[in-house]
Amino acid sequence: MSPEALRETARHMVETVPQASALGFKLLSVEPGKGSIFTPWREDLVGDPDTGVIAGGVVTAVLDHVCGLAIISTAKDRTTPLSTATLDLRIDYMRPAAPRADITAEAHCYKLTRNIAFVRAHAYDGDPQDPIATAQAAFVLKRPEAR
Repeated sequence: MSPEALRETARHMVETVPQASALGFKLLSVEPGKGSIFTPWREDLVGDPDTGVIAGGVVTAVLDHVCGLAIISTAKDRTTPLSTATLDLRIDYMRPAAPRADITAEAHCYKLTRNIAFVRAHAYDGDPQDPIATAQAAFVLKRPEAR
């Protein structure tokens, strides 16, 4: 897949899929096996109005989505996976996000088997070395049928 085609596929996945669009996800970067997504802070994404912190469910959603982005970015041709489903997603929440802070999530697909992809991800609100949460995930791959 050309870099331009990969970026267009990634942009579509991150910015036009209804759930991702509703949460305001924006594609930051994509390269083979890696991806990053930006989630701008919005009042309607806050979990606790007293703190102004983005809800944990939004962090979960962006981590799940960026893992899928990293997997899709491994596509080289029609024999590579075109869609995925989350099989296992473990998230370790390390601290709350800062009040009124945007969230960035990055993922790396580090292993592909015939049917499973393994991915690591982290989300942060400023310093990538001080994550809000980290994720370890496995995804089922749906490969295109042979013609």
